[in-house]
Amino acid sequence: MRPRPARHQNVEFVKSPLAVLCSLLFVSSVGAQNVPRSCDLEFPNRSGTRAWFREDATGNRNSFWGGGIVAHCIGQGNTLIADSAEYYQAQGTLNLIGSVHYTEPRLTVDSRTMTYYQNDDHLHAEGDVVAVMSNGSTLRGPSADYYRSTPQRPQTRMYAPGRPQVTLVQKDTTGRGKAPDTAHVVANQITMQGDSLVYASGRVQITRPDLVATGDSAFMDSGHDFARLMREPMVKGLGSEPFTLTGGVIDVYSRNRQLERVVATPSGHALSKDLELVADTVDLRIQSNQLQRVMAWGKGRAHAVSPEREIIADSIDAIMPGQRVREVRALRKAYAESNPDSGVVSTQRDWMKGDTIIARFDSLVGTDTASRPRIREIVAEGNASSFYQMKNSRGPQTQPTVNYVRGRIIDIIFEDRKVSTVTVTEKATGVLIEPAADSAAAKPGTTPAQAKPKPPAKPPTGVRR
Repeated sequence: MRPRPARHQNVEFVKSPLAVLCSLLFVSSVGAQNVPRSCDLEFPNRSGTRAWFREDATGNRNSFWGGGIVAHCIGQGNTLIADSAEYYQAQGTLNLIGSVHYTEPRLTVDSRTMTYYQNDDHLHAEGDVVAVMSNGSTLRGPSADYYRSTPQRPQTRMYAPGRPQVTLVQKDTTGRGKAPDTAHVVANQITMQGDSLVYASGRVQITRPDLVATGDSAFMDSGHDFARLMREPMVKGLGSEPFTLTGGVIDVYSRNRQLERVVATPSGHALSKDLELVADTVDLRIQSNQLQRVMAWGKGRAHAVSPEREIIADSIDAIMPGQRVREVRALRKAYAESNPDSGVVSTQRDWMKGDTIIARFDSLVGTDTASRPRIREIVAEGNASSFYQMKNSRGPQTQPTVNYVRGRIIDIIFEDRKVSTVTVTEKATGVLIEPAADSAAAKPGTTPAQAKPKPPAKPPTGVRR
C-alpha cells in the first residue's frame, strides 16, 4: 500500500492499483466510518487510468481519475463506467463524466454525465439518457434520477423530467408465443416505480397497437393491465371501426395485452360510426378492437344518438357485436324520437315514451358493409305512448297521416325503414288523423264549402286499434 500523501498535495499515479487505493480511501481512513454499508465503493484496476488525490484540512479526501474509470458497490452486482470521475468523500458523491454506463440486475443507464449519491443509493444522469429495464422497457430523455432499492425503500424508482419517452414492453402471458407488444408514453414528467407502475403528468400521450390515449396525467399498472387518465382525457380506438371516448376520468382495462373495457366518468361521451352516447358514466366493452357493448347511466340521464333516432333514459344499454348496433335498451322514463318514414314531409319527428324502450336492429352485415343497421322493431313497455306519421295518400304531402296511441305496451314493426305494424296491448286508446282532400280538388262550379265531404279514411294496413 502506498503511503498517504500530505494534505493538499496533488499526487499522480499512472496505471495505479486502484483496488488497493480504494482500501486506503474508503476503509482505512477515519472519514470512511460515515459511509453507509449499503454501498462500499470499490475501484478495480484498469489499464491507462490516472489518479490524483487531495486531502483537505478535515482529513476528507477528494479523488480524481482520468483515462477511464470503473467502480462497483461491493457485493451488489452493479458497475459504473466513465471516461473520468471525481469522488468527494465528505459528501459521499461520485461524479462520472463522459460515456457513462451504469449496470445492475434491474436496469442499465447510459448518459453523458452522472452523479452517484453514495449515502442515498441514488444516481442522477444527464445528457441523452437511455435507461433499459430488465423486462425490456426503455426510457429516453434529457435527464433522469434513479433511486435504488434499499431496506428503507423496497421499490426502485426512476424520475425523468424534460418530456421523456418511455417504451413499455408488454410480453405475452398466454403461452402462445406471440411477439411482445409495446406501449409508448410521452409526457412532461414520468415516474417509474418498481417493475410495473408508471406515473405521467403534463400533456400525456399513450400509444398502443389498439388505441391512442391523451390527458394531462396518467397512471399505468402493467402488472394488472390497468391505466387511468385524468384531466381532459381522451381515448381513440384504432380498430377497423374506430371510436372515441372522453370524460372527466377514463379507466382502461386490458387482458393479455388486449383492450377489454374503457370507462369514462363523469361527463362520459362515446362516439362511433353508428352511435353517440352521452351520460355521467359511459362503459365500453371491447373485443378484437371493436365495440361489443356500450352502457351509460347517471343522475344526469343517458342520451344516445344514432343517424336516424335519439333515445333518452336514466340508463341505456346498447348491444353491438362487431360494432354494429343490434339492440338498444333504455330503462326508466325512456323517451325515443326518430325521423318520419321516407316519403313523409314533416317538421316534426316521431316519438315514443314508456318506462322501458327496446329498439332492435337488423345488424347482419350484407354486401354493403358501410351501411348502417336498419331498425326492425321498437317496443315501449309501461305507460307507453307513441306519435308517428305516415305518408298521406289523399291530402297534400306536407300534411301526413298522424297516429297517436297509448297503452301498457306498444310494439312497432318496421319493414324497409317504414312502419308496418303497430300493436297496442292493454288499455289501448288512440286516434288516427288523416287530412281531407285538398279543396282545390272540388268539382268545377262548386265552392270549397259546397264540396261533399268524403267518409273517414280506414286505418292503414297493419295498424291495429
